Amino acid sequence: MKSTYVIPSQTRIGHVHLKVADLDRALQFYCDLLGFELTTRFGTEAAFISAGGYHHHIGLNTWYSKNAPPAPLKAAGLFHTAIVYPTRKDLAIAYKRLLDADYPITGAADHGVSEALYLNDPDQNGVELYWDRPKEQWPQHPDGSLEMYTRHLDLEGLVKLVE
Repeated sequence: MKSTYVIPSQTRIGHVHLKVADLDRALQFYCDLLGFELTTRFGTEAAFISAGGYHHHIGLNTWYSKNAPPAPLKAAGLFHTAIVYPTRKDLAIAYKRLLDADYPITGAADHGVSEALYLNDPDQNGVELYWDRPKEQWPQHPDGSLEMYTRHLDLEGLVKLVE
């Protein structure tokens, strides 16, 4: 199917809504560890959290998943939720908080356009924490297309930003 329609450039992803097994455990991860703010809670079944006072960036619910095991790794579904930080230093602060909490990181990468940390939330939902380099620094192929790659991320250099 070929379409001439192009989605407006101002379009953005509004929020992600995750099924979780334990709402309090999920809130401890997303609010206490990552620093999101609780905007509203619906008893023991759902909560909405945000950064900067937005109504919600992440919804969490147990409607179909209370006390359920994680979704199978090798199945269709969400690969990860990507959370973009405004600066490299903000990413470094998040990384330091994870280190201080002894929270496991599953990966880290320099993608040319961004630097990223990868981990899983308590329900084994993938989470990417990253910051975008300024657009003028994005690497390009000779034809002008983006040259995205996966290279080693200097984690020591990242943590030095907050020491």
